[in-house]
Amino acid sequence: MPIYFSTHTNNMQKARIKLASTDINKINEVCNYIKDISEKTGVEMRGPIPLPTKRLKVTTRKSPDGEGTATWEHYEMRVHKRLIDLGLDERALRLVMRVPVPEGLNIEIGMIE
Repeated sequence: MPIYFSTHTNNMQKARIKLASTDINKINEVCNYIKDISEKTGVEMRGPIPLPTKRLKVTTRKSPDGEGTATWEHYEMRVHKRLIDLGLDERALRLVMRVPVPEGLNIEIGMIE
């Protein structure tokens, strides 16, 4: 899914925030924190843009010794991802750095043109 930016903001720097977690509620909680920060500081925000969910699958045999019927167990772990572009403002960025990050949530902040 392509991301389109308007032409008048292309020369302004942005902070790109990438969130990834197996728990969707943790991601939504942090997204709401960042949304509140952008509203308070008046900084332009794009997102949260949902990225494709990575599905990690493991299939194992139920019986460990190979005896009995061939029954299988299926396990799946989903990694949910979100992308947020935030206009670069020193005060807003300082507040974003202080956002409480729950256990099991990966957050990555980078600068883009």
